[in-house]
Amino acid sequence: MDSVTPDGKVVNPCVEVMEACGEWFVRVVYGDEELTRSFELESFALAFAEGQRIRLGLADFDRL
Repeated sequence: MDSVTPDGKVVNPCVEVMEACGEWFVRVVYGDEELTRSFELESFALAFAEGQRIRLGLADFDRL
């Protein structure tokens, strides 16, 4: 389900996982909301990303 921001941009919901400097980050975008969480362990980041993917009804999440 696409969302439209107040300025009229269409935003597709997404979940992204990335690693930087030994830390794992999960970014969740849904409508005009954006959430980023950091994790020390990759397995925790992947579990969180999978839960968000299911919550948003997405087919997959992106590993950047």
